[in-house]
Amino acid sequence: MIPFRSLIDTDPVLANSPILKAALLTVEYIEENGPISLTPSKSLKRYFVQWAAEKFDWPHCAAADLYAVNRVLNEHDFPPLVVLHDVMISAKLARHYNGAMRLTKLALELRAKPAVLWALLAEHLLYVIDHSRYTRFGDPLVGSWDVFLNVINVEAQKGVSEQRLCAVLFGISEADYLRHDYRLVATFYIDVLRPLCWAGLLAENRVGSGLARREIYTKTPLWPTALALATDPNLKPVTRH
Repeated sequence: MIPFRSLIDTDPVLANSPILKAALLTVEYIEENGPISLTPSKSLKRYFVQWAAEKFDWPHCAAADLYAVNRVLNEHDFPPLVVLHDVMISAKLARHYNGAMRLTKLALELRAKPAVLWALLAEHLLYVIDHSRYTRFGDPLVGSWDVFLNVINVEAQKGVSEQRLCAVLFGISEADYLRHDYRLVATFYIDVLRPLCWAGLLAENRVGSGLARREIYTKTPLWPTALALATDPNLKPVTRH
């Protein structure tokens, strides 16, 4: 686990974090409307899922796209909400009680401290919760965050594809990327790339469409502000035109 640098609440780089925005909106919603009702399986009920899909404005997960494939939205139809729910419970920002999700005192304390709230959310998103439950086969990812972060720190300095990262980290030929172990590739995305994007440290830029679509990952301004890494001295300045 690599700790985060201390941030200040007014730092504009925090705006890069989708999960911080969603958590603050959820806290505000519960304060104004009361606890969020749960289904018997302890999922958030549809009325809140619909509200969240529209209000969160989650990158690459717009409400219109969700409704294009779902007549109604359950929690599992909106993956960012599933993960946010798990993170808030894990970080003790919320709890289940009497059939509803309720805020804790910690959540109420941190609503006015977004920098501290982001660090807590990011810690649980990256280092604490088990992302294998979000994969099709429940595969655990072999590797360490120290290695992942330091490699991505260098490779994503100018933008890097998932193919390139898998080649560097796992010895997968970029040419054979799509024919390699898709379970390893999918697990790397679910366990590492997606959490980094949802924390706001990486941005996922989609290029092309259909089978020709590629994802290029770049570091957001939050990355160098929040992380101090061993590979920082190896970074080359990015030339911007």
